[in-house]
Order: sequence, then structure tokens, then C-alpha cells
Amino acid sequence: MKQLFTLCMVVALLLITGCNTVKGIGQDLKKAGEKIEGAVQK
Repeated sequence: MKQLFTLCMVVALLLITGCNTVKGIGQDLKKAGEKIEGAVQK
């Protein structure tokens, strides 16, 4: 039972970390797109 709980906690932590990483990449790409768009409009 203890091993199952530990496994579930590890999986949960990996999922949480993965979501934050994907969100951060999305924000970075959005900012880069906005800068490119601004440069094109000038």
C-alpha cells in the first residue's frame, strides 16, 4: 500500500511539473509572436 501511494505521488508531481512547463513554453511563444508581429507592422 505504501508503494502504491508513493507511486501515485510521483506521478502527480510529474504531471504538475509538466503542465507548468507547457504553460511557460506557450507564454514564451506568444510573447515572441507579438514581438515579430510588432516588427512587421513597423
